[in-house]
Amino acid sequence: MKNATMIVDGKPAESDTRRDAVNPYTGEVWATFPEATHEDVDRAVNAARRAFQGGWSSSSGAERARLMHALADRLESEADAMARMESTDNGKVIRETRNQMGFAARNLRFFAGYADKLYGRTIPLDNPGLFDFTRRRPHGVAALITAWNSPIALLANKLPPALAAGNTVVVKPSEHASVTTCEFGRMAIDAGLPPGVVNVVTGGPEVGDALVGHPGIDKISFTGGTPTGARIAESAGRRLVPVTLELGGKSPNIVFDDADLDRAVVGAVAGIFAAAGQTCIAGSRLLVQRSVYPEVVDAITKRAAAIRLGDPLDASTEMGPVANRPQFERIVKLIEKGKQEGATLLTGGGPATGPDLADGLFIAPTVFGEVSPGMRIASEEVFGPVLSVIPFDGEEEAVEIANGVEYGLAAAVWSRDIERVHRVVDRLEAGSVWVNTYRTNAAQAPFGGIKSSGYGRERGEEALAEYTFVQNVMVDYSGAARDPFSIKT
Repeated sequence: MKNATMIVDGKPAESDTRRDAVNPYTGEVWATFPEATHEDVDRAVNAARRAFQGGWSSSSGAERARLMHALADRLESEADAMARMESTDNGKVIRETRNQMGFAARNLRFFAGYADKLYGRTIPLDNPGLFDFTRRRPHGVAALITAWNSPIALLANKLPPALAAGNTVVVKPSEHASVTTCEFGRMAIDAGLPPGVVNVVTGGPEVGDALVGHPGIDKISFTGGTPTGARIAESAGRRLVPVTLELGGKSPNIVFDDADLDRAVVGAVAGIFAAAGQTCIAGSRLLVQRSVYPEVVDAITKRAAAIRLGDPLDASTEMGPVANRPQFERIVKLIEKGKQEGATLLTGGGPATGPDLADGLFIAPTVFGEVSPGMRIASEEVFGPVLSVIPFDGEEEAVEIANGVEYGLAAAVWSRDIERVHRVVDRLEAGSVWVNTYRTNAAQAPFGGIKSSGYGRERGEEALAEYTFVQNVMVDYSGAARDPFSIKT
C-alpha cells in the first residue's frame, strides 16, 4: 500500500482524512492520499507567496535553470517507477506512461533554457529625451490544476514555464489520479528547489474550489472538462485573475481519397485507441471521403477488433482499462445512445469481457459507421475508445462537418495534395492541426484550443507569455522639468 503525502513549504504534509486510489485494472485499493482542508490550501498558498517574495522571483535565470535541470534528472532517474505508479493509478499502458515521463523531463529542460532569456525590448519614442523599455515579470503564485488521464504529462505543460518565468506554484491533481503528482512534489524537494516553490495539495472538487477562489492566487492554469473550466473562468473573472484553459475536444480526423490510406488507418487507430480515447486530442470523429469509405472503414474495424486489452503494466498490452468508474459508466451510456440514434455498430459496443479483464473497467474498442454529424456521439466528447466514422463527398462538406461542433482543440488532414492541405488547414477551426500524422507532440510546439476547447497556449515559447506580464518602464533623461501647468500652446 502506497501512502502518498501532500507537499507544503518543502515538507510532506498530511491531513486527518485520506482518500483511496483504486487500480482500474484490478479494482483494488493500491494507495491512499490526503483530502486537503481549506487550511491546508491556505498554508500551501502562503508558502508559495513567501517563496515568491523571498527570492525565487528575483533569482537569476541561470539558477532557476540549474534547479529545473536537477528536477529533470530526478524524474529521469525514477521514470520507470513513476510510469508504473501512473499506469496503476489510471490504467494507461506502461509504454505510454514511460514515454510521458521522458517527455515531461524534456519539457523541464526546454523551459530551463528560457529561464535566462526572458528578454524585454527597447522602444523608440517621439520624444528624444525619453528612454522606454519593457520587462517580462512573473505573475506570482500560480494554481496548476490537472486531469486524471495524464497527470505528469499535463503538469509538465504548466510547471516548467511557470518556474522558468519566476512564479511559484500550488498544484492540485485530480482526485482520480493523485499519487504520481505527490511523488513529483517530493522530487522537487530532493532536487533542491527552495521550500514553497512547488506545493501539492490533493483531494476532491472542494479543494479545487478553495484553491481557485483563494485571494493569494495570481494565475490559474486548468486542464479538464469544459463545464468545470467555465466555472473556473467565471470565478477567476470576478477577481480578474488571468486563466489558461485546456479543455475538451471532439477532433476531426479527415481522410481524403488521395491519402496514403495505410498510414491514415494507422493514424486513425492511434488517434482514438492508443490512450483508450482518454485524451482531449482524441481523433474521435473520423471523416472519410465516400469513394474510399468502405476500404477505410473495413481496415479500421478489423484493426480495432484485434486490439490487445489487458494489464497496463504488461508491455504487450495495447489498450488498458478506463481510468475510473464514473467515466466507465458515462462511456457505456453514450455507446448505448449511439445505438439508439441509428449509427451502425461495426465492432465493440460496450464493456469488454475476457479471463484477464473481469476485474477491470474495460470498454471494447468501439467503431460506429454511417454516423451523422447531429448524433450525440459525433458532437459530444465521449473521452473513451469510441470512434464515430462520418462519410463526406467533397472538401466543402468535410470542412463544414469538421467545424460543426462547439470544440476547437485539434484536427488532422490526410492527403497527398499539398494545395488541398493548405486550403483545408486554413479553414479548420482548431488550435492544432496535424497533416499526415496524428497525436504527435513536441516541447517546442505550442498547444491549445479555441471555442469551447479553451484559450491560452501550453508548451513552446508561447507558453511563457501565459506566466508573465509585460512591464513598461519609461525613463526621462532630458533634465527638463515637465510642469503640466506650463505647457505652451
